[in-house]
Amino acid sequence: MVKSIAVVTGAAGDIGLAISSRLADSHDSVALIDMDATALQKAVASLGSADRFIPIVCDVTDANSVAEMAKEIVTLGLVHTLVNNAGAARAVCLHDTDQAIWQADSALNLEAPFIVFRALEESLKASKGSVVNIASVNGMAVFGHPAYSAAKAGLIHLTKLIAVEYGKFGIRANAVAPGTVRTQAWEARAKANPQVFEEVKRWYALQRIATAEDVANAVFFLASDQARAITGTCLPVDCGLTAGQTEPARTFSQSDHY
Repeated sequence: MVKSIAVVTGAAGDIGLAISSRLADSHDSVALIDMDATALQKAVASLGSADRFIPIVCDVTDANSVAEMAKEIVTLGLVHTLVNNAGAARAVCLHDTDQAIWQADSALNLEAPFIVFRALEESLKASKGSVVNIASVNGMAVFGHPAYSAAKAGLIHLTKLIAVEYGKFGIRANAVAPGTVRTQAWEARAKANPQVFEEVKRWYALQRIATAEDVANAVFFLASDQARAITGTCLPVDCGLTAGQTEPARTFSQSDHY
């Protein structure tokens, strides 16, 4: 019997690692894709069985590297789930964004998911599989990091394009849009500013921020048969950030009654 494979890019990071672990519950093997070989080996070691978690070093912004990765993947089995998770943000504001930053953020956050999808397209057709793109709330509203945000907005649209054009092959495509996620990068900020989580969570309706496991659970659901009628959507995993904020509490004065 042909093995079912989940492919996760950016798998050595906190979110990628959580997604890989979660998808192992529904796939025979998980291919962990990352360009950092050392971090990748540590990630696989933390997950357990080398037979089920397969590390593949690949630069997802390089078409040749992706093509080699795809050749290896098809020897392992049939891709049932592709998670385009690799991503990064650079300049915080538009004024500090130059052409090189714009192109680099676009290459990693938008072009790479397209390249990887096309490289694994035939396997996904054969399995009538699922694509889950990790977008961001930054692709839904303005929260800074303009080049990254524009790319993530494009990724949400790419998700819809795949859903519409490849639905006839049985392929579903959805996106997950995390808000702030408690990762090692945020823990490093907390060391510099112990109040950072308290300062951030006030913007979130649930008064907390998401964990990597929260994101992984959303991916697991969208990739599962329970979501078999869901395609072309973007699911925020943001503890209510994009839903809006209430007005800050204020003291009423006599003038409020007129």
